[in-house]
Amino acid sequence: MQDSLYVALSSQVALERRLNTIADNVANASTVGFRATGVKFEDVVSGTGPRSVSFASSGTTFMSTSNGSKVETGNPLDFAIQGDAWFGIATPAGTVMTRDGRFTLANSGALVTVEGHPVLDAGGAPIQLDPNDGPPEAGADGTLTQDGRLVAALGLFEFEPGADFQRVGNSGILAHTTPQPIVDRQDVGVAQGFVEQSNVNPMLEMMRLIQVQRTFENMSAMIREAGSSVDEAIKALGPK
Repeated sequence: MQDSLYVALSSQVALERRLNTIADNVANASTVGFRATGVKFEDVVSGTGPRSVSFASSGTTFMSTSNGSKVETGNPLDFAIQGDAWFGIATPAGTVMTRDGRFTLANSGALVTVEGHPVLDAGGAPIQLDPNDGPPEAGADGTLTQDGRLVAALGLFEFEPGADFQRVGNSGILAHTTPQPIVDRQDVGVAQGFVEQSNVNPMLEMMRLIQVQRTFENMSAMIREAGSSVDEAIKALGPK
């Protein structure tokens, strides 16, 4: 009886974490460059033989690697990554990786994010443009030209978020290790005048939400039944 109670409780803890993840995904379904979060659970076995009991683990978070759809904006300072790569930006928290390529040109000529964080080149230095020459033209490899002159290049980096990654803002991921710049890769580049949408599938997330709610209700019923069984056992075995 106690085993069923503990199994149900471990399941509810896991379901709560999954519910929080789904809620975060739904809230960011329209966030540019956002990648959905998932949680992977494993069985934790206690005991051996016929007395072994499987509990739900607390779960490990991971990030979906699928790309979001690209939407044309016509803005020359909007960029969408083609392939498996990330932009690098400098923030007070450290170097942050993002797929959000909505950039602006500061009065000083610095290329910055919508939050004002400097965008980095392949060497990890802030990109500086000529503020008097207007928006740059971008090549497919991320090179930036102004008035026909090569002035900079967008940094494209290899990056693996790993488990239990740390988000910064809505679509940024804090880089705990030094990101490696991508050079001479034909399968990686940028599209100017486009942005990448969130890769969250709202309908799929809503289906998962319903499944989690139903399972949570089933586990609650199991806990109530286990509690009733304990009460009945106490009454039956108590002093006459």
